[in-house]
Amino acid sequence: MSVVLFDRQIHHLDRVGSGIRSMSGKSLNRAEIIRALIDGLIDSGMDITTSATEADLRARVARRLGTPYR
Repeated sequence: MSVVLFDRQIHHLDRVGSGIRSMSGKSLNRAEIIRALIDGLIDSGMDITTSATEADLRARVARRLGTPYR
């Protein structure tokens, strides 16, 4: 399976990976970070089945995490 990401998302994943490496000495690649984020969403039990658009889903997840979606 392939997923197309925006450049800003790729850059953010790289920054997160670098931050993890500098803080812990451990390395996480983009795929590991993405899988962990998806599994975290799944484990949260959040019902996302009523999201009709990508923007709606993004806003709901951001609100759940306590960050307002712009």
